[in-house]
Amino acid sequence: MQDFQFYPTPRALAERAWALFENRDFTRVLEPSAGDGDLADAHPWLADTYHRSRLPIIDCCEIDITRHPTLRAKGYRVVGLDFLQFSNAALYSHVILNPPFAQGAAHVLKAFDTLWDGEIVAIINADTLRNCYTRDRQRLAALIEEFGSFEFIEGAFSVPEAERRTDVDIALIYLKKTANVASDIVGDLIGDLRKDREDADSLAGGYAPEQAVALPNSFIENSVITFNAALAAMRDSVRYEARARHYAAMIGNTMAVHSGAQGSSKPDYTTNWVKSALGERYEELKDRAWANLLRSADVSSRLSSAAQKRLEREFDQIKQLEYTVLNIRSFLCGLIESQGRIQEEMMCDCFDLITKWHTDNAVLGLGWKSNDKHRTAAMKLKRTRFILPGHATSSWQSGLNWDSLKLLSDFDKCFALLDGKHTPEISLVSVFEQHFNALRAGKRIYASYFSVRYWPGAGTIHFFPTRPDLIDRLNRIVGRKRAWLPPTDTMATEAFWTAYDNAERYDKEIRAEVRKSRHAWWNDPLHQFSREERKADAEALIVAAIEKVYTAHGISVDRLLADPMPARPQLELLEECA
Repeated sequence: MQDFQFYPTPRALAERAWALFENRDFTRVLEPSAGDGDLADAHPWLADTYHRSRLPIIDCCEIDITRHPTLRAKGYRVVGLDFLQFSNAALYSHVILNPPFAQGAAHVLKAFDTLWDGEIVAIINADTLRNCYTRDRQRLAALIEEFGSFEFIEGAFSVPEAERRTDVDIALIYLKKTANVASDIVGDLIGDLRKDREDADSLAGGYAPEQAVALPNSFIENSVITFNAALAAMRDSVRYEARARHYAAMIGNTMAVHSGAQGSSKPDYTTNWVKSALGERYEELKDRAWANLLRSADVSSRLSSAAQKRLEREFDQIKQLEYTVLNIRSFLCGLIESQGRIQEEMMCDCFDLITKWHTDNAVLGLGWKSNDKHRTAAMKLKRTRFILPGHATSSWQSGLNWDSLKLLSDFDKCFALLDGKHTPEISLVSVFEQHFNALRAGKRIYASYFSVRYWPGAGTIHFFPTRPDLIDRLNRIVGRKRAWLPPTDTMATEAFWTAYDNAERYDKEIRAEVRKSRHAWWNDPLHQFSREERKADAEALIVAAIEKVYTAHGISVDRLLADPMPARPQLELLEECA
């Protein structure tokens, strides 16, 4: 397993590094090789009660994605993976880093080149400065001589508190990069002026909208190209806005200020304003770019609407990442690695859509016991037909409304996933879009996994599964997820699975038995069973009814839940639909 040359920074060394910064106004800090955040944890304001509430934004890059949750839990923002591919450090006031020893020079040079105005403190292998035999090392030595200082420290990583020890000597480097306001912001616009007077038409005369360029690349590459073009234009915009502010200040105050009005018309064009403006506008561009990606077909085509919403709830973390091809692909890989959990959640979403409003769509049965004294009830969808209400249309309408089509789309995605496919050959959405008049007339139309009938006045859609095996698979996945079923089939007896498979045979009797109880007013146990606030009472009532009905049919509940005899082999259902 890779450790990415991970050597956490000992506390004493981290505090010594932070102490080197001359400017104590920590506006925005970047930690390019964050690990678990040990270096960032030593920020001097964290130990200061007064300053702690004003802790600056601390952004992190970390190539090991398994460490990202730890960083986020500490309150740090993860903005990138590989710092050597990071390109937007101009907005930071301070950069502090403990890079992999083998890449120390490259990381410090990258920090210096991408920083616009600020300070850098770096912990690197002392050999990097003692043996300057590469161009990177030679350039780093020259930068230190011109813009900073360094000191060698022995045994910094061999102290008792070091998480990983090494006898390597280190060099503690300080660099300060100062923007030249005169050349970087102000420039020499006056010398380029050709006219004394300008009107609105002449000022706008050279403007024309940029034409979109279609490039033969994938959506991801094209979106990054577009983002980088917007980023470059934004940087130019901030720079020229600062220049405009500078020359406006040279002209003088407005008449209102001269006349004694409150406030001042003096515009801010300092380096701090530039960094602040860059930061705010850069965050907005990332927000736009990541939002567009999450709404694109590349991400949403396999996700149900509920799964998509769950993903979008994590957007505040996602949008912090730098918008690069590497980060996008890493994000998509993360979705792939989480697909088992996402698929399970999608199955539960689909199950709940079917059972939420019409509880006759499911049947009751005995669930797996959690202990000897507690027995559970289980739910499973009917394999023959289920009905969904709430889809009424008027005579003048030519199709279902958007919410209804979204529900059908969720079914398409879920059952295609159960079938191991990306999309169904004939989707429910296409059936209702292409055959809506026939459905309104009462005809039965076939899709890949269902035949459907529609009653527009009542607003009900009747689904007849053509693949009962997929309904079984859905029931097993949801049952295991919600602990209605044992984790594996071999944990239960053959009799348990026989009773589970034949649950529809006893469902009417179980419901009738429930209605005989002292809760006679309650005639829908499934509805109560799915409500968390009443689940315990409902489950106890249902289990009692199940036991009574099973006993009447000569089925021993104790035998169902006994330790299993050699049980029939079953395929792992999640593996089948992965």
